[in-house]
Amino acid sequence: MPAPLPPYPTLRSRYDAFLMLERGLADNTREAYLRDLDSLHSFMARQGIDFPELTTEDLERFVEQLYDLGIAPRSVARVISGFKSAMRYLRLEGIIESNPAALLDGPRLGRHLPDVLSVDEIDAMIDAIDLESPTGRRNRAIIETMYGCGLRVSEVCNLQMSKIDIEHRFLIVTGKGDKERLVPMSEPSIEEIELYVNEERSRLKIKPGEDDILFLNVRGHRLTRQMVFIFLRRLAEDAGIRKTISPHTLRHSFATHLLEGGANLRAIQQMLGHESISTTEIYLHLDSTRLREEILLHHPRNAR
Repeated sequence: MPAPLPPYPTLRSRYDAFLMLERGLADNTREAYLRDLDSLHSFMARQGIDFPELTTEDLERFVEQLYDLGIAPRSVARVISGFKSAMRYLRLEGIIESNPAALLDGPRLGRHLPDVLSVDEIDAMIDAIDLESPTGRRNRAIIETMYGCGLRVSEVCNLQMSKIDIEHRFLIVTGKGDKERLVPMSEPSIEEIELYVNEERSRLKIKPGEDDILFLNVRGHRLTRQMVFIFLRRLAEDAGIRKTISPHTLRHSFATHLLEGGANLRAIQQMLGHESISTTEIYLHLDSTRLREEILLHHPRNAR
């Protein structure tokens, strides 16, 4: 006999706790899964059904609506992944007797090769920073840290001063699933962080609770991901770079340049904090693409 179905807010709250405590998902992933569940619940309400009556056909109709709205296949795949997670939870709790998402097929996805900046382009962005501005030193330190250490934007925004060991040239970051990893620091990142701390951060009126956060805005609060995204986009424009730039571009560039320089893929995996080596292997594909371009450009058989 199925377990009693609690009110949706209660069910949502319990699922959120399950994602956080049992699965250890990062905040961003958890929030995305909950948004997906909210959308599904709204769809079910319009259909006059609840979770115990939900079928694979119902889920397929919901996914079809996503395609009709022009949602990208990669985003659809993420939504389907969220559905599968939610249905497994409901099955575990005994709220549904069978999993309607078990046979739900996602879109076929090809590997996406991200934009990568050259070293000259990264230098051009750094040179475009106005060091006379109140955030000039901070922005230089952020770019050098993201590119020199391969950090995610959320890891940079939450980077703690107490987790930085200048003497031994490494920092500790908390990545996805609240997992900590040790990351070697580049000399430019160390130099720029020290300049920022001494010249800019020391003059800020830091808000309570933010004392240990390294990168702060002019009001003494930690940065948001959106703030980092915006200033990187502006710097790319100022530097005359026409590529699509995001904070992740610096992380991709870090990994690609390491691989091109001969770094071991396992070492890159550890520095990036990838749980699976298959996630890191995208950089092998990226490097192979560049190699092919070089062959086509320079091999005498391809000369015209």
